[in-house]
Amino acid sequence: MTLDTTQGIKKAADDSLVSGEFPLTRRDLNEIAAMIYADAGIYLNETKASLVYSRLSKHIRTMGLKSFREYCVLVSSPEGAQARREMLSYLTTNFTRFFRENHHFEHLAKDVLPGLMAKARAGGRVRLWSAACSDGQEPYSMALTLLSAVPNIADYDIRILATDIDPKILAQARTGAYDAAALEMVSPALRKQWFTETSINGRRKWQISDQVKQLITFNELNLLGQWPFKGPFDVIFCRNVVIYFDEATQHKIWARFASVMGDNGHLYIGHSERVAGEARHHFDNIGITAYRFQTMAQGRRA
Repeated sequence: MTLDTTQGIKKAADDSLVSGEFPLTRRDLNEIAAMIYADAGIYLNETKASLVYSRLSKHIRTMGLKSFREYCVLVSSPEGAQARREMLSYLTTNFTRFFRENHHFEHLAKDVLPGLMAKARAGGRVRLWSAACSDGQEPYSMALTLLSAVPNIADYDIRILATDIDPKILAQARTGAYDAAALEMVSPALRKQWFTETSINGRRKWQISDQVKQLITFNELNLLGQWPFKGPFDVIFCRNVVIYFDEATQHKIWARFASVMGDNGHLYIGHSERVAGEARHHFDNIGITAYRFQTMAQGRRA
């Protein structure tokens, strides 16, 4: 190692925003932030330096790199395309649980489902979308809500689309297998009816039934990219996701949801989120972070 190299490493360590094994300079963080914003619309600033370090440092070590500078060079190159996709997975927050913010599922069952079933029984098509489904607990909660009210719901043209930007978490979602702790908010009756206790790789798991899984289609989707569908959707869940975008991107996403929402469709969002921008003219707030899309006849559709 030359004197210049040694001095360069020492300077990077001195300039690091986080104390640790690998230097993370302001330049490194800005480049990572620019890439994650371009790829997924997620906004990062210097207050997230510790989060970026904790999420990526193990990945850097595994790849045999010596610094975040080497990592930035790799993921910004054509040869690092796969590593850049993995960076997105590491920096994406995937916290979820069954029946999280349960008032949404109660509203779906009590106030929305009767109308959806009337439409389905008349031969209509009903579609629900979990737009950031993580490991599947949200769309499975939606399916369990439907099945609890209408056990033969699979006899109708009612389906749930579940999408996420992270292919790794989608693969987990498709298995429908969860630790017992994940089922804390699932009632004993639902657990008994729709889950089977099993062992996977020596670990105790609860496997959701095929009848539930058959209601759901899982697909990879970047909310900022092209949407390979036009809707309309009767129900959209997109909760605790848009909050990670900057204001302009938030407005864009709300407007895109409006463009695929069916007349009098319902949108459920996170507890810290509010529909804003042009889309606010198309949605009425009807409850706690619950919105109803207005019909074309009322002159409010995009």
